[in-house]
Amino acid sequence: QVQLVESGGGLVQPGGSLRLSCAASGILFRIFTMGWYRQVPGKQREMVAGITADDTTNYADAVKGRFTISRDNAKNTVYLQMNSLKAEDTAVYYCNAHYRDALWGQGTQVTVSS
Repeated sequence: QVQLVESGGGLVQPGGSLRLSCAASGILFRIFTMGWYRQVPGKQREMVAGITADDTTNYADAVKGRFTISRDNAKNTVYLQMNSLKAEDTAVYYCNAHYRDALWGQGTQVTVSS
């Protein structure tokens, strides 16, 4: 069964950190480009960070220098380390896997608030 399961979201104060995880099953994980997207109500889903099969990474300008994406092919898992969080980072974060088709997880809520 093809599945992406996110975890690690929650409530954090501004300036704090969270690490999101996305565990994949049912796919040949190592060949997929993996990514994290986020969405707030009333807005389009936007790309946050991506990592290719050869570990090339890219980031949205809004998160450069604060977020780090990484992958562990042995664990079929992609991570998003989020530091120096801001209120505007509040969103539902979605994991994405792309090869020929795009696969999505169910999302995990991240709320940055004091």
